[in-house]
Amino acid sequence: MSDFTYALHDDGVAVITWDVPGKSMNVLTREAFELVECFIDDALADDAVKGVVITSGKDSFAGGMDLNVLASIKEEAGDDPAQALFDFTMNGHRILRKIERAGMDDKTNKGGKPIACALPGLCAGIGTEIALACHHRVMADTPKGRIGLPEILVGLFPGAGGTTRYSRMVGAMAAAPVLLEGKMLTPAKAKGAQLIDYVVPKDELLDSAKAWVLGATDADIVKPWDVKGWKMPGGAPYHPQGFMTFVGASAMINGKTKGVYPAAKALLSSIYEGSMVPFDTALKIEARYFTSILMNPTSSAMIRSLFINKEALEKGANRPAVDDQKVSKVGILGAGMMGAGIAYVSANAGIEVVLIDQDQDAANRGKSYSEGILDKGMARKRVTEEKKAEVLGRITATTDFEALKGCDLIVEAVFEDVGVKAEITKKVEAVVGDDCIFATNTSTLPITELAKASARPEQFIGIHFFSPVDKMLLVEIIKGAETKDRAVAKSLDYVRQIRKTPIVVNDARFFYANRCIIPYINEGIRMVGEGVSPALVDNAAQLLGFPVGPLQLVDETSVDLGVKIAKATREAVGDAYPDGAVDAVLFWMADEGRLGRKAKAGFYAYDDAGKRTGLWSGLGDKYTQAEDQPDLGDVQNRLMMAQVLEAVRALEEGVLEDIREGDVGGILGWGFAPWSGGPFSWLDMIGAAKAVEICESLSHHGPRFATPKLLSEMAASGETFYGRFTEAKAS
Repeated sequence: MSDFTYALHDDGVAVITWDVPGKSMNVLTREAFELVECFIDDALADDAVKGVVITSGKDSFAGGMDLNVLASIKEEAGDDPAQALFDFTMNGHRILRKIERAGMDDKTNKGGKPIACALPGLCAGIGTEIALACHHRVMADTPKGRIGLPEILVGLFPGAGGTTRYSRMVGAMAAAPVLLEGKMLTPAKAKGAQLIDYVVPKDELLDSAKAWVLGATDADIVKPWDVKGWKMPGGAPYHPQGFMTFVGASAMINGKTKGVYPAAKALLSSIYEGSMVPFDTALKIEARYFTSILMNPTSSAMIRSLFINKEALEKGANRPAVDDQKVSKVGILGAGMMGAGIAYVSANAGIEVVLIDQDQDAANRGKSYSEGILDKGMARKRVTEEKKAEVLGRITATTDFEALKGCDLIVEAVFEDVGVKAEITKKVEAVVGDDCIFATNTSTLPITELAKASARPEQFIGIHFFSPVDKMLLVEIIKGAETKDRAVAKSLDYVRQIRKTPIVVNDARFFYANRCIIPYINEGIRMVGEGVSPALVDNAAQLLGFPVGPLQLVDETSVDLGVKIAKATREAVGDAYPDGAVDAVLFWMADEGRLGRKAKAGFYAYDDAGKRTGLWSGLGDKYTQAEDQPDLGDVQNRLMMAQVLEAVRALEEGVLEDIREGDVGGILGWGFAPWSGGPFSWLDMIGAAKAVEICESLSHHGPRFATPKLLSEMAASGETFYGRFTEAKAS
């Protein structure tokens, strides 16, 4: 079967239907796009065809371009991948331009055939760009219906004409939320944003599109930019109003991206330059900028980690070969914020939930957390009353452990104490069946140690959720020394059910994510104690592309949590404990009652509403800032290497088994510079030899910056992490 089919209906409308066999979502391939052109040619050449409707045979229209296509083009191109990518992009422009012009006379703009796009649901990326090339767009009114151009979120920008067409339709300022923020809009909002023309009930979708085609005139199908005298909405760059728009847009982009996301700058440059030339020349400008981004290592790294690797992990790339372990009933122990969040995502995914706490009021509060989320969804018209009742109906809030009977998975989320967790483990295993998998949600406690309380350690595993559970995409699955494959498979299948991205690691203190993020926080705090300006510390991090600096991050997670972790770590490692200098600052902050955002007092000052008002002046009083401040690059190297070296050591020690999980986990778990593609992608980007050079330049700060043996070996051999470890994984 073909990805597209063609049918001429009795009313003279040719319907081209996109329906990729064996896929839940349509994605575009090279071969399929060529087929679309053939069908358009057939329709334009056939006198019996009055017009065309392009639609989908699925509930959605398109998920975008298959990004593996772009990688394959580069690989096939040999010595000149840039030319191959440019030619590929320009060929796409040619096909969409053929749809747009639809056979009309170039001089008179007459004689063309109307082409409409009927969108039954989600429409993203190239799907939206195809729709924008059509003369009319109608979308079904469905709760999950969304349309947009989210390419910027994976380090690209719309390069198949979407940037040029949409900015010319609405102007640069109005186009910003869709192009520069990657927003996906509901049908109603999309109509207001001119992404679509009409919203209709789903059962009227095709008829509505066909009716427009049959009634369209020559004037209805001519795009504004193909009419003599067209002017850019909001003004071109040389127009006073347009000048201010582009100045503001440039400032906004630099403010948000800190200069580390080249796609945003390329997008704005494409609009700026393209608005001053004819449309076809503007498409060529867009193609050149798009090619430059595809050739940028930042783009390749983001695509690999945020699309290819992320998708592979979600599809079970590292799942053991055991039978399906889909979860039907989950028991959640502890109805605090973490347990309540786990209950919500589970119930929302269709899983029956038993939420247990030590008293009924606490259990009820845990269930009400789900109600609050659903109420917000209803206020935004994303959740119906029926959906709310259905989700809440799946959650049983109780104190009765007998309610756990029939559960095939337990997720324990009680207080972070070995003794408390051991008691709960025994109590639960006395009730549940022998096949039930027991998962402990912990961020620091060793799984192997916790499993000692279990009568079935082979069925005991760690599942580390990140807070807030309903918003964070990553889930870290931790294998204890005796954990067997079925427990791993059960955990992976469960994470897939709740629509999260899993990584699987072996047991070690702090596992993987916290092992890397704690040194980042500690390095920032350590620098404050050394007299480095707190503003320099946090701004240096943001200029690297981290969403928040280490000082703001410790405020968000709470200073007292940091104190608790530090005390537990110091007790565990004894004389080898390396972070006394950090504790001096952290413990003093706690003694001052500055516990972070929750206390409206931390490294930052806050107003009564909890909004940050700036760094706390008391830091400077306690830790006098050095007269000679370090270079920005030195501060950034310390913050970056504090994390990256731990990632390498985790791989070296076998805690991390797959560098793909290391990169995806870094970005989704703690926001590791997304532009870099993750810790290992960043090391490949700068080269192992350069990384070793940075380590040596930082060695005077202490042994934490010592070069790992693995990194030294790779520097000597000239290898890359993806070259060495993905080949090993494949074999």
